[in-house]
Order: sequence, then C-alpha cells, then structure tokens
Amino acid sequence: MERSVAREYLEALIIAAIFLRFTNTWVVQTFYIPSGSMEQTLLIGDHLFVNRFIYGPTVTDLERKLLPLRPARRGDIVIFRSPENPAIDVVKRCVGVPGDTVDGVDKRLVINGKTVDDSNYAIHRDPNLYTETSLLSDQGRRRDNFGPESVQEGHYFCMGDNRDFSYDSRFWGSLPGHLVKGRALFIYWSNGGETSDGQWRGVWPQVRELGKTALGFFSKTRWERTFRLIR
Repeated sequence: MERSVAREYLEALIIAAIFLRFTNTWVVQTFYIPSGSMEQTLLIGDHLFVNRFIYGPTVTDLERKLLPLRPARRGDIVIFRSPENPAIDVVKRCVGVPGDTVDGVDKRLVINGKTVDDSNYAIHRDPNLYTETSLLSDQGRRRDNFGPESVQEGHYFCMGDNRDFSYDSRFWGSLPGHLVKGRALFIYWSNGGETSDGQWRGVWPQVRELGKTALGFFSKTRWERTFRLIR
C-alpha cells in the first residue's frame, strides 16, 4: 500500500528537524552579538557560526588522534553559558588556560609573569585608570588591577576585547569548562541596524522587528564583514 503524500512530507519534516537539532547541538550553531563587550573584534549585530564540535564533550588521547578535537586555547573566542545565569549565552576571548596565573596591572594583561601584547585586538576606551587606592568598590577596581588569579584544572579565564566595558572573569572568576559551548568561526551576516536584545515581548513586536530587519537588509547590512573569519 502506497504511503500518502502528506505522510511522506511529515516524515521528511521530522527527519529534517531531528537533523537540525543534532547539528545545532553537536556541530554548528548560530549566535548573534547583542552588546559591545567584544568590540572591535565583534560588533553589535554581528551574526556568527559557532563550532560546537571542536572542544567536544570529552577529549581523550585516541579522540585527539582520530578527530579534530582539542581544549580551548589562549586567543580562542568562545561561546559559553553564563556562570551566573546559565540560561544566557556569552562570548569572550580565552586569555588563560589551566595552570596559568593571570594578573591585571594598570590595564595590562600579564600571564605567568609576562606582559601580553594584545594591542591587535584589545581596546581601552576609558582614559581613567582605577588603582588600589581609588575610591571604588573592589569590583570597580578589578577592572584595571586584579590578581594574581590561578586558573584551576578544567577552567578558563575569559575577557572581553573591549576591556573597559566588559563583565568577565575579572569579576565572576574563572569559567568552568563544562559551560563552554563552542568556538566562534566566522560572521555570516552583520546587521548595522536596530538589533534585538533577545527579550520576548510578544508576537506582534517580534513581527514588527522582523519587518524592520527585512526592509533594512540591503541598506543596513555591513557587507564588508560578511564571511569574515573571527580571530
């Protein structure tokens, strides 16, 4: 007995949904930038592909030989679940790996006693320098001076490239490795127009937002950033 056309379409949709779910969970995922904490590397409105596979659930010696799996390295731009609110995904640069000692000295990043030359990606937009004697809370002073912080096994120290305006490991500590979701690969679209903050405000506001994005697609797209590799 021949199957109905409707049933064939339904089965195809179910299989496609399962495949997309598997791919999004284990292989590649999309992500967009809602804040300026990674400027100028990543801008508000950049939409990324994220490699979910590279770090893998576990990395054994055999897996390292057979598969392109590895732990996060210094310099990787990683997507992870917020340690304070795991429902939120965050993007930062990994600057410290297990065994490292990380310091911040007058806005300079120091790893294992050596000052890091991060001038090709890190920026400082606030001319003020907060020291130990500044009349600020401990959290405020830690922006420019912190540490030494020892990165424990299975953890990473992550910071935003926009150093003066990033909430990162300087404030909430090292990132547990199990919260890392993947590594940012490349920008597939960069929207220079109004960008969603990710908050759900109902169907019609969402429809209006999508309509504005569609109408401004050609005029607001930053074409020069399309398919740019993220480093």
